Amino acid sequence: MSTKQITGRQVLIFTVAAFGVVIAVNLTLAFQAVRTFPGLEVKNSYVASQHFDAQRAAQEALGWTAVADYNEDAQMFVLRVTDAEGLPVQVPGIDLTIGRKTSNRDDKRPELIYYSGAYSAEMALDPGYWTIRLNAVAEDGTEFRQRLELFVRG
Repeated sequence: MSTKQITGRQVLIFTVAAFGVVIAVNLTLAFQAVRTFPGLEVKNSYVASQHFDAQRAAQEALGWTAVADYNEDAQMFVLRVTDAEGLPVQVPGIDLTIGRKTSNRDDKRPELIYYSGAYSAEMALDPGYWTIRLNAVAEDGTEFRQRLELFVRG
């Protein structure tokens, strides 16, 4: 039984190849992450932070709660906004975006219809986790912003 010796050249080739694979994978993942990142939340975070506490207090004073649901069989998205007593709130100004956390490629802006205490829209959502970015304005001009999570089974 003869054994073949490993040469320094073979060790060098193996080491360079192994590091080459690791570097190639890291670069691929880094480029994909940067390419699919949806972007900034605010233009200037310092300026936005100056008004955060006042906006939060005004929003909390409304006493609103928002809950999102999705009926897969009917392909119907439902959003319920309730006040502190649990009664439905019909918001005069509402804007909603449904999308993935890591990409804006699948973002959807449904046309919501208010009926019987809830907002709804027919739409097809693929299985997985969705992020709902809700922006509403109360009758007194108070902004209500909420980020909700929704899981579609599929």
